Amino acid sequence: MELSIILYIAIVLLVGLFFGQLATFIKLPSVTGYLLGGLLVGPSLLNALTPAVLENFEIVPQIALAFIAFTIGSSFKRSYFKRVGLTPVIIAIFEASFAVIIVTSGLLLFGVELPFAIMLGAIAAATAPAATIMVIKEYKAKGPVTETLLSVVALDDAIALILFGFASTIAKSLLEVDGDFSLFLSILNPFLDIFYALVVGTILGLIMKWPLKLFRTSSNRLIILITFVFLGSGLSALFGISELLTIMIMGAVLTNISSAASSMIELSDRVTAPIYVMFFVVSGAELNLAVIPSVGFIGIAYILLRVVGKISGTYVGAKITHAPETVGRYLGATLIPQAGVAIGLTAIAESVVPMYAVQIKVVVLSATLIYELVGPLITKIALTKAGEISPENE
Repeated sequence: MELSIILYIAIVLLVGLFFGQLATFIKLPSVTGYLLGGLLVGPSLLNALTPAVLENFEIVPQIALAFIAFTIGSSFKRSYFKRVGLTPVIIAIFEASFAVIIVTSGLLLFGVELPFAIMLGAIAAATAPAATIMVIKEYKAKGPVTETLLSVVALDDAIALILFGFASTIAKSLLEVDGDFSLFLSILNPFLDIFYALVVGTILGLIMKWPLKLFRTSSNRLIILITFVFLGSGLSALFGISELLTIMIMGAVLTNISSAASSMIELSDRVTAPIYVMFFVVSGAELNLAVIPSVGFIGIAYILLRVVGKISGTYVGAKITHAPETVGRYLGATLIPQAGVAIGLTAIAESVVPMYAVQIKVVVLSATLIYELVGPLITKIALTKAGEISPENE
């Protein structure tokens, strides 16, 4: 007998509730419990959530990431940047660039072909904000590391797209692919994507201010929030631009022009808990243990080199900008998670260097599995050591 999707939603929420509480009991972040619970009931183990069932949840990641992007964007207050200046921007550039350089260089030293190494290096720049934001919310983390982290993960998406654009251009030219290859367009496209996201996000943020002035009750404002987050997501898909960037920019614009922005975050936090639980349980279910045996030496090297790149790049960026010592010491460890953007870039990389498509996919999916499972715990440890998670919230 086939179960209805409503029943599967209930099962996913119950799995998340149980494993999230179990994780909390043993002092792990709830998000780790959600991922492990999903992994247990997913196709890799018990197969209670089959691949066919998981297809019904395809919209959940899109919705969850849209709200996460709005939360990140809303932290981009003018007052914060007046206080810290270009520190987050410089750190984001260094951590992303070091990840690219160290992964690419390390793989070349191990004898990997140059186009393959360049594409994996470019994918290494991407950082997944979802798990990190959940840890910050769960433990109510506050302080310079947390503040910088929110800005860096937002900027990281844009920087990763630019670096990937350059890398794919170099890889294509090395392989001398088909005759319609345009060096100029390959370099220009990432900047155009960011520009279009900036335009759409800014327009939505400016428009969103007006209905918030007219409708002041919580229920009406919640409807406005959901409407505009969905508008940002839908228009991004329509125009083929980054959903994360568009909605982050919308949130950033709104938080700087409307006094209602802070209440929107509170409303978002109230209604998104079940969406986030579903997102992480489904993400855990989609983790494929079968790819682990085939990851090989290249995969292990990628996983370790990317961590070295993120940590060292953050440290150098923090030193250059004279950021607080805790930022240089602990921020890099919070940038380990990697998921959605990296997997999206993998799909593009497969078309750029098709002869390496299978290897790239295996390496990135294996890395995602490991990063997503250990990343939240490492983020919690780093923020605790930085003194930004109070003992009563642990």
